[in-house]
Amino acid sequence: MNNNNNININICKLNEGAKIPEYKSEGASGLDLCSCENYIIEPGKIKLISTGLKLEIPSGYEAQIRSRSGLALNFGVFCLNSPGTIDADYRGEIKIILCNLGENDFKINAGDRVAQIIFSKVERVNLNLIPENELSKTKRDFNGFGSTGI
Repeated sequence: MNNNNNININICKLNEGAKIPEYKSEGASGLDLCSCENYIIEPGKIKLISTGLKLEIPSGYEAQIRSRSGLALNFGVFCLNSPGTIDADYRGEIKIILCNLGENDFKINAGDRVAQIIFSKVERVNLNLIPENELSKTKRDFNGFGSTGI
């Protein structure tokens, strides 16, 4: 799919095993990221997974790394820092922090889809320091952590 609303992202492959991310369906929000190496993640362990890719993200945008739902549901494997943010000024290799909360070793082969990447527009804000008593009141106010129900 190609339309005028798409942004252009420059991408570099660091080795032959790296795979260019792809949308797997017409309505997909995220592109699948693949490992470029073989790994085994033991239960309860964390691994840093190489993609063999570098990106040039335009100013005003970010990329977010997210878990693949099938890996999370079927194997207990997910992105530990999720969503992981890749800033527009980062030029290093894209790596994924995966955690295995499953009961078995999780084997990753080079080329396996291990996460997804989503690109989003970033809004910068100006923070205005004011005294606490000048914050506007709401019905919910300071009630958090389950205050609206489970």
